[in-house]
Amino acid sequence: MEPAPNRFKMSLASKKLQIGLWSSLCSNIVAEILAQSGFNWILLDMEHSPNELPGLLAQLQAMKSGSANPVVRVAWNDPVLIKRVLDIGATSILVPFVESEGEAERAVKACLYPPAGIRGVTGSGRASQYGRNVNYFRDANDNVCVLVQIETISGLLELDRIAHMRGVDGVFIGPSDLAASMGHIGNPLHEDVQVAIHKAGQTLADMGVPAGILSNSEESARRYIKWGYRFVAVGSDIGLVTSGSTRLVASFAEV
Repeated sequence: MEPAPNRFKMSLASKKLQIGLWSSLCSNIVAEILAQSGFNWILLDMEHSPNELPGLLAQLQAMKSGSANPVVRVAWNDPVLIKRVLDIGATSILVPFVESEGEAERAVKACLYPPAGIRGVTGSGRASQYGRNVNYFRDANDNVCVLVQIETISGLLELDRIAHMRGVDGVFIGPSDLAASMGHIGNPLHEDVQVAIHKAGQTLADMGVPAGILSNSEESARRYIKWGYRFVAVGSDIGLVTSGSTRLVASFAEV
């Protein structure tokens, strides 16, 4: 049995725009709905949501029925956590808070089997179709998409070195933490932050490295795409539920 190739990684490599959505609701039902909605990718968040491994597994299983590619943001640049997420079948990993070339290298090595990396070996997990894919070890490294997240001034200063790290398939700019790092916590739309985001997007585009970002509005998302960002989360499941429920209640306010 052969697994499907990582379409998300292939699309990034070919510079195709990938429209995604952030998922923090930790629900396999929500993940299934989103995966069938037409997005190119869905980010399953483990950093800022109460997502643990069993629930993440259920979400990955649910997404098999849809067309969106799952991307998992792990809670930290931790080889043990990354190994476990890969073993349950995730193939695209976003590693947060990368600030240096060395940290980018650590993220890459955690995602790859030896000799290229340090990922621990098991031949019976979901990733290898429970051992039925006899070529899994041969193909696994090529099929994993490694994304690193830059979200501080220190990280931006190392952008060239981080992006040039062999094995990094894309660089994600985190607007909220970047704003905090720049002294504008809670205000990623501050002019200084937006200038930094614009410059980072252009730099990555010039380097030929796919740039990603999360937007909290359609207007911002369109602006980031214009600035060269290639994998853009245009909203979140929490945002959709919050705004939709608020609008619905407001529509009955005078009844």
